[in-house]
Amino acid sequence: MAIELSKLRPHPCTSVELEQYATEGDLAAYWILGIDQVDQVEGKRILDIGAGNGILGFGCLLIGAQHITLLEADSQAVETIEANAERLSTRCEGTVEIIQEHVTSQTEKPVLIPDIVVMNPPWGVQTAKADRPLLEYAFSIGAPVVHVLHSARSKHVQALGRDYGYESEAMLETEFRLPPTYLHHTKKKASTTVRCWRFHRPGDAKLLEDEDA
Repeated sequence: MAIELSKLRPHPCTSVELEQYATEGDLAAYWILGIDQVDQVEGKRILDIGAGNGILGFGCLLIGAQHITLLEADSQAVETIEANAERLSTRCEGTVEIIQEHVTSQTEKPVLIPDIVVMNPPWGVQTAKADRPLLEYAFSIGAPVVHVLHSARSKHVQALGRDYGYESEAMLETEFRLPPTYLHHTKKKASTTVRCWRFHRPGDAKLLEDEDA
């Protein structure tokens, strides 16, 4: 899967305001396969919020998701998603829905509640609380599980999940490479520690240690 995801047209990463940082193919594949182990992606409806080039949603599609919805605000990223969807259309049986929208408190909820939400939202580094509308939307639509990649230094993500009735457990902690995409980047190579969270309803913990305890 990592090879296939690495072949996707890359995220254009043109908006510093939207904090667009691409998830690499190796990390996306490892994370999605982990999600599949605990929540079984095959046959499920997946919602990818702030989809970028669609790498997380397409990863789910490659392992048998029935339907993926890719929600993205940036028009250039949406064009990239469309190109990637066309590339994978002959290889995957699942269906793809692409929605261009900037998520706010007014964004309509899906008619059909997704089985799994996946997301790598902006982390609120450049714009304070930039992640909040996306996280609130994810937690408010009623999905059984929400998988979130976020900065390991963030403390508010778990608290926000609790506000919406979710418990949380950490699935993965790893380094996230930050290429010098924007003008404020002064290092040729940099990285930051990220954590992949699984938010679930009470009683549905799947991992040995519950980080929300």
